[in-house]
Amino acid sequence: MNLAQRVEEILSTVRPYLQSDGGDVKLVNITADNIVEIELLGACGECNLSQMTMKSGIEHAIKKAIPEVKNVIAINTQKK
Repeated sequence: MNLAQRVEEILSTVRPYLQSDGGDVKLVNITADNIVEIELLGACGECNLSQMTMKSGIEHAIKKAIPEVKNVIAINTQKK
């Protein structure tokens, strides 16, 4: 299983929680230096707590399961 498939597998475990609040997450890219770029969708993309959701939920789950991932960035919350 490649890195993208492993990340997608982890995202599928957090999606139900995001979807229950009207949101979702999409894998956008994995850089050559193992930085995962995601996009928060729906309510998650607009929520004031999206950065906390991303760091304590999504990033934590990915980095715990896949230690070679160096960072997880929500590309649509970087401008806030």
